[in-house]
Amino acid sequence: MSDDALYNRLKVLRAQRGLTQGELALAVGVSRKTINTVENRVFIPSTILALKLARALDCPVSELFALDPFGPPKDSAENGG
Repeated sequence: MSDDALYNRLKVLRAQRGLTQGELALAVGVSRKTINTVENRVFIPSTILALKLARALDCPVSELFALDPFGPPKDSAENGG
């Protein structure tokens, strides 16, 4: 899987909860720049950070991060045929 196959809803969910990047960063123990780079798909967070973000936003990780349904198609050889 390429990095482009992962998308996130961090910015939307953060804004819905009325949090700034700085406030969310403080809540999970990272810099504001880290939150910015995750929101802009420059950086894919570790599992631990993803879990902390989900907890801070009171939502499941699967609501924050998911595989992009429009990502590159899987090679038919990978699917057994």
